[in-house]
Amino acid sequence: MVLDTATQRFLALAAASGRPALWTLDAKTARTLTNPLSEASEHPPEEVFRVDDRSIPGPDGDLPIRIYWPQRPAAALPVLVYYHGGGFVLCNLDTHDSVCRSLAKRSGCLTVSVAYRLSPETKLPGAAEDAYAAAAWVAANAAELGGDPTRLAVGGDSAGGTLAAAVALLARDRGSPRIAFQLLLYPATDAGRTADRYPSYRDLSEGYFLTRKMMDWFATQQTDVGTDLSDPRISPLGADHHRDLPPAFVLTAGFDPLRDEGKAYADALAGAGVPVTYRCYETTIHGFLSMGRFLPAALEALDECAGRLRSGLTASRAGSGP
Repeated sequence: MVLDTATQRFLALAAASGRPALWTLDAKTARTLTNPLSEASEHPPEEVFRVDDRSIPGPDGDLPIRIYWPQRPAAALPVLVYYHGGGFVLCNLDTHDSVCRSLAKRSGCLTVSVAYRLSPETKLPGAAEDAYAAAAWVAANAAELGGDPTRLAVGGDSAGGTLAAAVALLARDRGSPRIAFQLLLYPATDAGRTADRYPSYRDLSEGYFLTRKMMDWFATQQTDVGTDLSDPRISPLGADHHRDLPPAFVLTAGFDPLRDEGKAYADALAGAGVPVTYRCYETTIHGFLSMGRFLPAALEALDECAGRLRSGLTASRAGSGP
């Protein structure tokens, strides 16, 4: 595998930027510096029919959400609940606005982006409980919003992919809501990762945007000493089993330290009899979907993700019976 030209250029620009290393900052300062850069890295926002910011009840106070209607609902729309990435520490509704707009417009899904509580203010697994509460709220209120609760997908990138996988597990184990599809974009699936277990974590630890030092910094923010890192709300691979989960599309990047654990999760789903499609964008890096201003692969991948959502939720409707 070789990095594509656009990714090489982006990495050179990042290296020459002179920005302080993330792991030298506290979380508040890191957000102040990096969130505006994340917003600026997204591709230009696509027009959708309507966007609405609201708050919904969470486990410990209200949770902000942003709802995207791709079109004027003439019939009940399929629904995507989306969780942004950022290592459970960074990013927000604005940093992933273009991604959510494009997923909504290109898939036809009523899309609900969730601002779960971040670390270190709220340690894991708090974010997973927020994510589950949001999915349950959307399922209960989908019809009022113009959505179809029987065609409900969860999705997210990086930490958000972790949350989407965790919500699917929680929904299975708690009996609701019914999740029809999972969109897991370069997810972190094993918080106890080691270089022996995942060669990409060893071989891609430096020089490819997400580094081991960054991941170690995220880890210090996310959990307290003594936290059970195998808790499936933190490490979906730690679940007792992966049977009876919704069909999934798992996407990874070839130059991502998390590549191998994303593939391991796809393999775990497939081994448990879950329909799963795995796709590695081999020539680019972690987080590339949010870098569409620089990386053409982002728009290609968003098209593929939208297509997977459409087909997955169409199959869900076809299999739901009369």
